[in-house]
Amino acid sequence: MTSQTTIDTTGPGGKAPATPSGATPGKGLRGHPWLTLITVAVGVMMVALDGTIVAIANPAIQKDLGATFAQVQWITNGYFLALAVSLITAGKLGDRFGHRQTFLIGVVGFAAASGAIGLSDSIALVVTFRVLQGLFGALLMPAALGLLRATFPAEKLNMAIGIWGMVIGASTAGGPILGGVLVEHVNWQSVFFINVPVGVLAVVLGVWILLDHRAENAPRSFDILGIALLSGAMFCLVWALIKAPEWGWGDGRTWAFIIASVVGFALFSFWETKVKEPLIPLALFRSVPLSAGVVLMILMAIAFMGGLFFVTFYLQNVHGMSPIDAGLHLLPLTGMMIVGSPLAGAMITKVGPRIPLAGGMALTAIAMYGMSTLETDTGSGIMSVWFALLGLGLAPVMVGATEVIVGNAPMELSGVAGGLQQAAMQIGGSLGTAVLGAVMASKVDSDLAGNWTKAGLPPLTPEQEHQASEAVQVGVPPVAPGTPDAIAAKITGVAHDTFISGMSAASLVAAGVAVVAVLVAFLTKRGENAGAGAGAAHI
Repeated sequence: MTSQTTIDTTGPGGKAPATPSGATPGKGLRGHPWLTLITVAVGVMMVALDGTIVAIANPAIQKDLGATFAQVQWITNGYFLALAVSLITAGKLGDRFGHRQTFLIGVVGFAAASGAIGLSDSIALVVTFRVLQGLFGALLMPAALGLLRATFPAEKLNMAIGIWGMVIGASTAGGPILGGVLVEHVNWQSVFFINVPVGVLAVVLGVWILLDHRAENAPRSFDILGIALLSGAMFCLVWALIKAPEWGWGDGRTWAFIIASVVGFALFSFWETKVKEPLIPLALFRSVPLSAGVVLMILMAIAFMGGLFFVTFYLQNVHGMSPIDAGLHLLPLTGMMIVGSPLAGAMITKVGPRIPLAGGMALTAIAMYGMSTLETDTGSGIMSVWFALLGLGLAPVMVGATEVIVGNAPMELSGVAGGLQQAAMQIGGSLGTAVLGAVMASKVDSDLAGNWTKAGLPPLTPEQEHQASEAVQVGVPPVAPGTPDAIAAKITGVAHDTFISGMSAASLVAAGVAVVAVLVAFLTKRGENAGAGAGAAHI
């Protein structure tokens, strides 16, 4: 039972549903719930798509700009870092100034940053504008959830979130497919240019369709110190996760940032009990289901985003697929998320979130275990089975955990709740890339020298071995120009076998994380405050 006071959704005397401040019923199409869903889905699609579409483009970017493996990771990590640090604050901005305005600003900025990336000619500029993408994406995502929460009544909210989750899931999983088409037939820049027309469409629809919704008791001030403390703590945490593979988990710098993040969170928690209008009322986390939903999103993202990072390199660099072929091989994952998300929404409405969430994470664990068995010569059929199972498992988690978090928060904190949901996913993505990347790097480092020697190849100097290890971590054989074919074949075999051993170890860790998530899922329950936003008179 959440400790949050259920929002009174009745007017004076308990006679009629209260309409959130600023959310007077729109005339015509403005404020229509299902058109609102379509509008926010177009904007959210850009952010979700860019979380994974770059994975397919990474090898092309790496080659074209001469980037190192660490720099390529920053294309993804810089994006996740900016999102994770600013999502909760962005959600608060929506609660304070209105989710419609916040959403539109986020769309415009995201599309502009995307166009700037396409015009960039250095890895530094690409990473810089990816960070800007993340900041504007942080404005957009919680606002979208806030608009849905305020527009749909409780009995239709799960279905709306299911469709919303379908868009995110399809965009996330479909990113590699679209990326493959664009990289192979146009160039890697087109992966980012495509956001510009999508952004224009989202702005046009937003101006035309969206109706501003604000709760009667929406925040009237900003917790500036709280924002600074939380942002600093989040930055130190995510920075430590990102740099740990490079510095080492035992390095003093890694632990310095981890300790700084713990101190930052402690100071933030203390301050939130003193300020009149806190950024995040800590009583929110007395809701066990809400807290469990946040943890579940983190665990899901670790398994999904961390695992997907290596799969793209496996398909392209080990199997030798073109970008478009690699994307098409992930179609079972995309398809099952598209089919599964609305079905999950309907199921959760009928039976509650616990069983669908636990079952989804169980399927995810099985899928990640199956991916740990992939070999250099694994056929497309077997790969498709594991990819499809992963999509089927992720769908109910994307939908159910979102409903658990947002539905268990009061209406005036819908933006903050949306920020929590997205921040959990982005932290999980960063954590998954960092931890699974560390597992991969450790396994490659431990196996490469022995495999190299067993193959009868000439010994490497420490510097050569380090360079070879970096190449093998992305599945690239470290074959020098002019190497005889017989030697090149041996090097390729060693590189691919070593990469597979590293990917297998990372997948097993991801499977273990998914098993833990199964247990967490049993702590969730249906959102108690979901009815607070039932101001949708157009349904």
